[in-house]
Amino acid sequence: MYIEASTATEWLAAAAAAARDAARALARAPAAARDAALRHAAVALRDTAAAIVAANDADIAAFDAAGGSAAFRDRLRLTPARVAAMADGLEQIAALPDPLARTLADWTRPNGMRIRRVAAPIGVIGMIYESRPNVGADAAGLCVKSGNAAILRGGGDSLHSAQAIHAAMTAGLHAAGLPQQTLQMPPGADRAYVAAMLGAAGLIDLLIPRGGRSLVERVQAEARVPVLAHAEGLCHTYVHAAAEPQMARRIVANAKMRRTGVCGATETLLIDAALAPALLPLLIADLRALGCDFRADARARALCPELPAAAAADFDTEWLAPVLSVAVVDDVDAAIAHIIRHGSEHTDAIVTEDAAAAEHFLRSLDSAVGMWNVSTQFCDGGEFGFGGEIGIATGRIHARGPVGVEQLTSFRYLVTGSGQVRP
Repeated sequence: MYIEASTATEWLAAAAAAARDAARALARAPAAARDAALRHAAVALRDTAAAIVAANDADIAAFDAAGGSAAFRDRLRLTPARVAAMADGLEQIAALPDPLARTLADWTRPNGMRIRRVAAPIGVIGMIYESRPNVGADAAGLCVKSGNAAILRGGGDSLHSAQAIHAAMTAGLHAAGLPQQTLQMPPGADRAYVAAMLGAAGLIDLLIPRGGRSLVERVQAEARVPVLAHAEGLCHTYVHAAAEPQMARRIVANAKMRRTGVCGATETLLIDAALAPALLPLLIADLRALGCDFRADARARALCPELPAAAAADFDTEWLAPVLSVAVVDDVDAAIAHIIRHGSEHTDAIVTEDAAAAEHFLRSLDSAVGMWNVSTQFCDGGEFGFGGEIGIATGRIHARGPVGVEQLTSFRYLVTGSGQVRP
């Protein structure tokens, strides 16, 4: 549902007021109604899949004409399978327990006064995202499930796709008898809408940016609204001396090359010096066969001389492409030190059969997600059982890692007495 206004600021004020009213209604709606909206939206996505893909074709054509990168093109691309996956994700979110039905704590004071801490929606969430139009469906589904209204501003390169997805989501709300103003979307791609959202103190309760470093840094620098940050995914996989070689080969190939444009893709391979002479050439051959290129330190190039030399900045680069930084390290502590120096505290993994080494690795890092014998590409709300995600939070307040329905709630207190007055 679109709101007419002469300027972006006026539109935002009107949209946020309508979203606030819708959020109140949504928070009071039974869980069955919110779940029904998601299931109806899933049906609408499947029924309009051809139209959504056609809208995406228009976005892709404009993107190609502008000479965009292959990595971002993959993030922008929608296929019938990806539309079906969006619908499946909404149904998975609908099947989750109601996050608003949770009593987080319950205690009674000596005077008989009972205090309960209960889950509550955040309110109106602003989502600013780039390139990946499916993020709009994930964010909308998670917000509806958790009783939040949302203002969704996708990137200009995905405008037609985002509009088609938004239409399916609002159709689901209408079919379930819930206010369509729950999900708002600016009518155009003007960046003035982003500026209006950043300055919307008192209108938007939480901003969530999802995109490249420049977007996140701008939101953090300019927002007058609390921000749940999604930093870049400079993820590492460390192959420890006690790694099982065949497992390491499977994990490293998947962690890097399954989808190179997602934030959970491994960008740096660290390999223990004790294992590197035998295993590194095999890992490089596996990855090269899948189309990967490399940037390697001197120790890795001593074992595989054909590897291109890494520049100083390469180990600080989120490639989002079939390029992998490679370094040989002395031991687990050296791997930890490298990750602390170069990582973004997103997702870091160790491959090893040594439980003590794994526990030391996981305890010594403060990444939002630590993994042991698992591909970093599993850092995903759907793979965590959340049905989807609104982003991967790398900050240290409120939520970290994949942000699902529970992370989109706050809490309030309900106090019950029997006539107590304070002396």
